[in-house]
Amino acid sequence: MPVFTFEKISSPIRRVPSAQPAAEKPRGLIVQFLDRFVEARVRRMAADENAGQPQQQKPEK
Repeated sequence: MPVFTFEKISSPIRRVPSAQPAAEKPRGLIVQFLDRFVEARVRRMAADENAGQPQQQKPEK
């Protein structure tokens, strides 16, 4: 028979009400510049993909 016994002690229950999420901070200038570069690159990539595909012409009546 063991001399000591170990039992798992559960963590205490939080009685503090959950805090509301903090308001988002305004984005920094560097992040805004990076977003602009990424948007421009995405537009260019989309334009390149569309240039490789034949354009659909409207049928004449």
